[in-house]
Amino acid sequence: MTSKAIVLVSGGLDSATCLALASQQGYACYALSFDYGQRSRSELNAARQVAEAAGVKDHKRVSLGLDALGGSALTDTSIAVPEGGTEGIPVTYVPARNTVFLSYGLAWAEVLDADALFIGVNSLDYSGYPDCRPEFIEAYARMMNLATKKGVEGGEISLQTPLIHLSKAEIIKTGIRLGVDYSLTVSCYQADEDGAACGVCDSCLLRKAGFRDAGVEDPTRYKH
Repeated sequence: MTSKAIVLVSGGLDSATCLALASQQGYACYALSFDYGQRSRSELNAARQVAEAAGVKDHKRVSLGLDALGGSALTDTSIAVPEGGTEGIPVTYVPARNTVFLSYGLAWAEVLDADALFIGVNSLDYSGYPDCRPEFIEAYARMMNLATKKGVEGGEISLQTPLIHLSKAEIIKTGIRLGVDYSLTVSCYQADEDGAACGVCDSCLLRKAGFRDAGVEDPTRYKH
């Protein structure tokens, strides 16, 4: 039987590449996206298009409402999205977001008896987010097999992070090789309803530099 994998799909460049890698490895892929009250609503449409293009077995969108807690420029419109680059942990960090996302992914993995859970975190171009670091991933991987029925009964669910040590340019080159259509993806923190990017937030700057360094034409639609 084909092994199953849950793949977290945000609609961005990294998660689209992660999904393509999971598929290349032979997994039957189940995509999971989150409506968590994010500022950029168009990424949810992008996630749907990416999942459809990849031919996933199923695609679920779960509503979380992290905007009720606030504390991030991505979930609280009263906090401005920084433009032109930042230092330290930026205000676009959503507290505990990856912990929450992975927990839902783990729950679905148990329901489907999946063998792997994929997330497209990256420790090089990660914008200073603490929940994208290898230390966090290692700790979560240990925890999740202590916390699950499958783990207790002698099985294992592996936490896969195939992009964690790649630069943005390397991620893009990998995706191009696998046939990822990056024009479907939305990375901008403040994209408009149609998915057009601002071009000046941290995420846009990293994306622009990635395509430039990869020597690949940038298919991103910008507002200006």
